[in-house]
Amino acid sequence: MSPTTSDERFEKPVVQETTLAKSMVFSDIDIQSRMSVARPDELQFEYTRLMMGVLLFVPQPKRILMVGLGGGSLAKFCYKHLPDAHITVVEINPHVIALRQSFFIPADDARFHVLQMDAAHFMAQTEQMFDVVLVDGFDPHGMPEQLCSPQFYADCRRVLTNGGVMVANLHRFNAYRDVYVDRIDAAFQGALWVVNAPGSTNCVVFAMHGFSKHTKLSFSKHKPAQLSDEAWVQISSSVARVFLATQEKLQA
Repeated sequence: MSPTTSDERFEKPVVQETTLAKSMVFSDIDIQSRMSVARPDELQFEYTRLMMGVLLFVPQPKRILMVGLGGGSLAKFCYKHLPDAHITVVEINPHVIALRQSFFIPADDARFHVLQMDAAHFMAQTEQMFDVVLVDGFDPHGMPEQLCSPQFYADCRRVLTNGGVMVANLHRFNAYRDVYVDRIDAAFQGALWVVNAPGSTNCVVFAMHGFSKHTKLSFSKHKPAQLSDEAWVQISSSVARVFLATQEKLQA
């Protein structure tokens, strides 16, 4: 593995607080993450709830890789509501990691670990396999090129188990959005679905390793046995949205 990177390269995020919420920002118009003070494990943004639509494909993941820590919204949700999952988070910015206690991100333990390194380097070198890869890596200038290159997406597919899924958060109106989607499409041989997050500028791409015409996906309004009521209330409508997107493509 590559050594950790030096602090001087990275911009420090700012923590903004109100009586109701705490946010991590790099600028006045760019909120990196937001946490409810009363419910710190709650997913505040629709795109994060939509990313958890990955449970439609992999209901009980055993190994999850996250690219980008931010304020830890996805990490905290998965840690709390997927207790059988081992979670590895790769975050390049040490200043972001330094705020983990401020955002109630769990300490490293037997099933949760945060690594400070370039996720592209990690992905290229790791021999670990994952059921789910969640890609939400942005810096103050947008998505780093190394996290949206053809090689990166190919490496994401390589580290996935058969039936595993990569989920990538993209800016819907980015000038290169279609380029990134095409790169994912090429890496995953067309096994992908693009779902817009309502009320936001985000779109979420789901790409499966090992998808075939015989792959069956189903959705029920009833809570899955492995999820708590709290988790299902948060993500059920988003999982349904992802399911509808898969059906539209399968029927096209």
